Formats: sequence, C-alpha cells, structure tokens
Amino acid sequence: MANFDIFDTIEQLRQTGDAFCVATVLRTADATSAKAGGKAAITKDGRILGHLGGACVQRAVRASAQQALASGSPQMIRVKPSDKVVNMIDPDGVQTYKSGCPSGGTVDLLVEPYKHAPRLVIFGESLIATALAAHGALSGFRVCISESAEIDGEFQRFTADTIEQLGIEVQDFVVVASQGRGDADALKAALQTDAARVSMVASRRKAETLTAKLVSQGMDPVRAAQLKSPAGLDIHAIDSHEIAVSILAEIVLWRNTEKTRETSDDEKRA
Repeated sequence: MANFDIFDTIEQLRQTGDAFCVATVLRTADATSAKAGGKAAITKDGRILGHLGGACVQRAVRASAQQALASGSPQMIRVKPSDKVVNMIDPDGVQTYKSGCPSGGTVDLLVEPYKHAPRLVIFGESLIATALAAHGALSGFRVCISESAEIDGEFQRFTADTIEQLGIEVQDFVVVASQGRGDADALKAALQTDAARVSMVASRRKAETLTAKLVSQGMDPVRAAQLKSPAGLDIHAIDSHEIAVSILAEIVLWRNTEKTRETSDDEKRA
C-alpha cells in the first residue's frame, strides 16, 4: 500500500457512519513480524487496514474487535504460541489467544472501539422539530431531520421513504414531531427502524390510537408498545424550545443510563 498512513485512514473512517476499531501493538517477544507501535484499523466487517503481524494475530484482532464494538470498551489481548497457553486469561488479566504460527512470538495489543455519537432522527417540520434539531446538534448528537424542515445547518436529510438509507442502529434515538402532518406514516417509519428508543410529540390518547391502527395493519404489538408518548420529561414546558429541551433531557437520561449500565456490566466481568 503505497503512501499508506494509518492516521489518514482513521480520519477517513471517522467520516463514515460505521463504527470501527483501532489496534495498537504494545509489546512483542521473540520472533514476530509485528512491531511495537504498529497500528491498524479494523472495520465493522472485519477488514484490517494496516499491519499488525501474521494470520494468527489478525484472527485474534478480528475476534477482539467484534467484542470491543459490542461492549463499547477497549480490550487488551495477548497472542502467544499454543504450547504456552495455560488459561485463556493470563495471570495479569489479559485475554489470551492461541497462535499456531511458526514464528513462535508473543504479541500484546490494545484494541479500542470508535463509535460515532448516536443519531437523533427527527420526523417533522414543526417548530418543536427544528428546535430539537438545534439543541441536539449542540449536545453532540448526529442530527437527521425531515427533508422539508426549514432549519439551517449541516443536517442529514431524509423522508419516510428514505429512512432506511440512514442505517439507524439500536443506540440511536427517533422522535416523531410531525404534529398533524403525516403522523401515521412518520410513526410507522419510526417504529420500523432498529432504534431502541422511539418517542412522539403527541398526547397519550393520540399515540394509542395511531399504534392500535398500526397493529391492526400487521405491526408487532411488542414493538408498537415501546413507543414513548408524550415525548420528554415533565418540566411543565410551554413553548417549542422548552418542549425540545424536555425531549432532549429525556434522551440524554436514556443515553447516560445505558452508559452506566454498560460500565457496571464491564466491572462485573472484570
């Protein structure tokens, strides 16, 4: 790879919407093609961009990268000859992978996941929708908003028909703020995404009516029941910006609660 620069590669990956990992060789012992300080990026589909060593190291890094992306936590791993592996966790707590490569060397690596900020996907062109987009961008979310919304800024645009192209994931957040303009279509599209959290700016009664109709049309009742409406925390909000703040506060609460849970799970496994 002529003129290959790992830091340029990492920056290019950051510009995409996919998560990835960066692996760094920390230490080597005995004969090995890996060198301390060597880096590579590992894409979500398992491609290794950069040099870390032979096939045995690459297999271990791919497996570790998948674990790191799933947990969101960095992992330190050790790849060493099969005859030297007693347990899959070494006495110093490092996860161990067996190597059958003829070099007979040992390699310690740090595998760090890089996940983009969650998306905040907003259906609608109402004042609440545009206010939420502005507040969400300031809070570090990757904001996606309906194509017809009148708001300045570098927001990714979509329609109910193109929502699949965003590649919405479980950790993303979807808010329906259409407020009387295409509510049923927007809610249907929102609930068909993979986002774990979907909320709607509407009364509880209106939301129940709309979800009941969607269920009668074949939507999974369990998925329909996951809708949170009215959207937001009850802070006695009045105007559009206050309502947007209440919605964003609820989303931040959900996001940070999940982070705390993941940290607790990691500590239990340690």
